[in-house]
Amino acid sequence: MAKETGTTMIAQNRRARHDYQIEDRYEAGIALTGTEVKSLREGRASLAESFVSIDRRHEVWLENANIPEYLNGTWNNHAPKRKRKLLLHARQIIRLERQIQAKGYTIVPLSLYFKDGRVKVEIAVARGKREYDKRQSLREEQDRREAQRAMRYRNRRG
Repeated sequence: MAKETGTTMIAQNRRARHDYQIEDRYEAGIALTGTEVKSLREGRASLAESFVSIDRRHEVWLENANIPEYLNGTWNNHAPKRKRKLLLHARQIIRLERQIQAKGYTIVPLSLYFKDGRVKVEIAVARGKREYDKRQSLREEQDRREAQRAMRYRNRRG
């Protein structure tokens, strides 16, 4: 069997990019069961309402991430929204704990992907945006799109 190379996106948390201002990003491994990996290989996952927590034993957990049951699984299939342990270095966990001590900071999962055959989660330390910040970022994005559209139109004519 050939070794898998490259990255393949499984799921993204677009809502997190809208609701939070991303500060630091980390790549973490994730402890999964066999049926969870098979379900992910089918591209079935959702990070919509998921979040990351650190317990008092300094372990990092991905909670509320939905990985549906494997369709061809047997009676020992996994629970779709169970807590899943994230695998990080001790130094990274300590840095994360320090960063979220500040008011308004949290850890959110941004994406779930395969990297060289292993499932990885991109997590980020993020600050929650206020409503006017969200409107401002949407306005900036719309202005940027309109400017690109105008430049494209002008380049076609000239």
